[in-house]
Amino acid sequence: MATKQKGDALAEIDDGIRSAVTVLRTANVETFESCEGGPGHAFPLPAVRFHGERSEGFRALAVALQHALPVNDLRRIWRIEDGEPVGPCWELTFHSGTDRR
Repeated sequence: MATKQKGDALAEIDDGIRSAVTVLRTANVETFESCEGGPGHAFPLPAVRFHGERSEGFRALAVALQHALPVNDLRRIWRIEDGEPVGPCWELTFHSGTDRR
């Protein structure tokens, strides 16, 4: 299940993505949604979505790589809500088992 993140409610974040969210937030990446991915979850792979201008995705990617997180993709996305594009926002996906290293 995807977790909409509000404040510092790390306890509400899926166990399988919590460490990635913590690393990104510690580096002041403004995360707003995450999911550990897999069967029964909103995303097929662990994912963290975050806000930011053009360069923020590359900064977050650098932070993730510096902390040896198993990055799969960096994406700039527009979600479709009520038939209208919303965004863009950034999304990092990770190889399965992000928190099971």
